Order: sequence, then C-alpha cells, then structure tokens
Amino acid sequence: MTKVLSCLSLILLTTLPSLADSSVNYLEESAEARAERMEWFKDARFGMFIHWGVYAVHGGTYQGAPVRGISEWIMHRAGIPVEDYEEYARMFNPRFFDAEQWVDIAAEAGMKYIVITSKHHDGFALWDSQVSDWDIMDASPFRRDILKELAEACAARGIRLCFYHSIMDWHHPDAQGINYPNYNDPGRTNPNFPDYVANYMKPQLKELLEGYGPIGILWFDGEWISDYTTEMGKDVYQFVRELQPEIIINNRVDKGRQGMAGLDREGDFAGDYGTPEQEIPDTGLKGVDWESCMTMNDSWGWKAPDQNWKSAEHLIQNLIDIVSKGGNYLLNVGPTHEGLIPQPSVERLQVMGAWLQANGESIYGATASPFEKPSWGRYTRKGNTLYAHIFDWPTEGFLYVPYMEQAPEFSQATLLPTGKVLEVDRGDKGLVVKLPKVHKESPATVIRLD
Repeated sequence: MTKVLSCLSLILLTTLPSLADSSVNYLEESAEARAERMEWFKDARFGMFIHWGVYAVHGGTYQGAPVRGISEWIMHRAGIPVEDYEEYARMFNPRFFDAEQWVDIAAEAGMKYIVITSKHHDGFALWDSQVSDWDIMDASPFRRDILKELAEACAARGIRLCFYHSIMDWHHPDAQGINYPNYNDPGRTNPNFPDYVANYMKPQLKELLEGYGPIGILWFDGEWISDYTTEMGKDVYQFVRELQPEIIINNRVDKGRQGMAGLDREGDFAGDYGTPEQEIPDTGLKGVDWESCMTMNDSWGWKAPDQNWKSAEHLIQNLIDIVSKGGNYLLNVGPTHEGLIPQPSVERLQVMGAWLQANGESIYGATASPFEKPSWGRYTRKGNTLYAHIFDWPTEGFLYVPYMEQAPEFSQATLLPTGKVLEVDRGDKGLVVKLPKVHKESPATVIRLD
C-alpha cells in the first residue's frame, strides 16, 4: 500500500494540469491579481538559496591553487576551456546527496522556500534534460535527477521549490559558447542567440515547469549579456506565466536588472520583484517587493579555502533588518562535491531555526516598520501589533516607542517567547517600556506591543 501511495504522490507531483492561456497578457496583470500572487512570498520572508553544480568538483581551486573570487565562476575565472571543463562533469558524483536531509535542514531553520540552481552560467543542468546531454544524467556518473528528488522532498515538508536559471550559457555554442571566454565583449555579437532562446532555453524552461509540480519562483540571472534584450525578457516572462500562471519571476528576467538596477523607474518592466545582491537597502525599496540574496561566507558555490563565515547572530540580525524594511532574506548554502551542506552552514541554520521557533511571529507575515530604525535594533509590524527587536540593550533600562498613527494607544507589552507582561508608562507621544535584565544569550530579544 505504501508503495502504491508513493507512486500516486509522484504522479500528482510531476503532472501539472495545463493551465496555460495564451490569450492572457500577463504583462498587463492588475495590481490586485499580482498582490494575491505575491502573498505567500511576503508571508514567507525567509528562504534558502542553493548554488550547486560541476563547479563543486573544484571546490574553488584549479590545478592545485585557489582561484580568485566566487567559486561558481571558476570556469571563467580560471580560463578553463569548454572541453576541459566537461571532464569535471565526469567527476561529479555526489554520493552523499540526500534531498530529504537538505530539505529538513531548510525546514528546521525556519525557511519556507528553496531556490536551487537548475542551471548556472556553465550551462550544466541538474535534471534529465531532453534537449541536451550536458546534464546530470548524461554527462556525470551520478545519473540521478536532483530536481526530481528535491521536488518530492519539498512536497513532503511543505516547502516551496523554486528554480534559479541562468540566461547566460558559456557552454552552448549558440549562446555565449561561441565567443567564450570573451563571452560579453560588446564588439562581438552572436546572431544565433535568438535561436538559443527559442530552441534551447525555452524548451528547458518548459521541462522545468511541466515536470516538477508547481514552482514558486523562477529566479533568472545572467541577463546582462549583450545579446539579451528587454523584448526577449518580456517574451520569456509571458512564456513562463503561460506555463504556470501563479509563478513569481524575479527582475532579472529583464535586461540589465542585476540586483536593484532600474527598480526606481516606475512603470518599466522588471519582473515581479527586486533582487539586491549581498546588500540590504538602507531604507528598503518602497513600493517594490524585494529579496536580498546573501552568502554565509564569501562565495556562493562551495569554496573549500573560504572559511570567512558570518556569525549566527549576524545572520539573524540581517533577517530582522530585511523584514523591518519589507523584504525577504534568501540565504545561500554551497554544498560540497560530495553533496553535503557544509557543517558551518548547518550550525548557523540550526541557531537561526531555534531563534525563529521562539520569535517567528515577529518575522513571518510581518511588514516594514512604520518608524525609522532605532539605535538599539529594529521594528517589524503586523497590523496594529508592533515588534521591537533589541540588538543592543539600552543602558537606561527602558525603551521609548512612538505610537503608530493608526493605533494611538498600546494596551500591552510582552516579552517573547515567554509572554511575560512588562511594565509600561503611557506618554503623550509614545510608550515607555521598562525592560527586564539584559538577555545576553539572544541575538535579538523581541518585545510585542499590542
């Protein structure tokens, strides 16, 4: 019976009903429909980025020496010829890969979605692509569909699976392979690039969107290449939404939208949300949904020499800072060539998960602070409930909290997660909250004000 149910689950997971409607112009979606589609994303607030592929074989070194910069760019940074790089795929055999373990780590960290590199700039696909042999099933000895196993594990844990997908492709001869390694020389155009988009990139996207169940986000990258255009981006956006109308697509589907580029140009096409990279905007991005993607050390892909790990306290405070400005936190892990998430990443995620277990109500579904950031920490908000996150304990032993315009009086201040009621004095313009003794063991102590 268990086997029958398992097979049935797999059929339901990998067979997505055809909802495509080519008569709908998804570029002209109403604000109300878009807000409804984005609702889960803004509730989630915290996701896992996974950079993984053939570049993990190198671990950030080439011919016995460390390679400068981020490891997933090693093919380009080390000037490895396409033919030589293909040899490394034959060494990609991650014998310890366990999709359930990865998803468990994300779930226990309090993450609500996973974005994995289905294909990075080296063009290598982590699924069994029918339009290419440059994939996990044909070019490596591993011969397991990574994305299929992750889709099943995510479905079992209630985690939304999302795909990163590179528009740029150093391997394909009709893409940047024709001019590699001078792939982005403005003086070298590629007349075959539209054919690559139509006959390779789109068919691969179709495989991803029809073979792995409902996908939460399609996270594009590599849109800065000279041969890609905004008109191509609009076409790709429409194509993807026709296949999965409820999917969310980041701003890098458009030309030249790396990070926050162009998000201040109101009315311009820029996908569904902004993607600041390795930064947190000082005041958020008003009127724009956004997500900061950041690393735990200095590289996205696994780089063995890189041991510059941020502390768990730093990562928790990043999460709070981002949510206090109305954004999401997409925190990266770079699994090893053997398929293991590095232990320093796991340890930090465990600490984050414990903090969220106690204080998650101040993060999930929370919106930006109605006030400028205070010197001692940050605020988040849910309706008429305000959460004060204390990073640096006030030496005077109290907090002064301004009243919100829509809620001129707070009825109660409580300490999370214990619910201990704190003594308060109401002033004309704000509330004075008497603090308990400093909580040194917590990266952020949270006070709820109702």
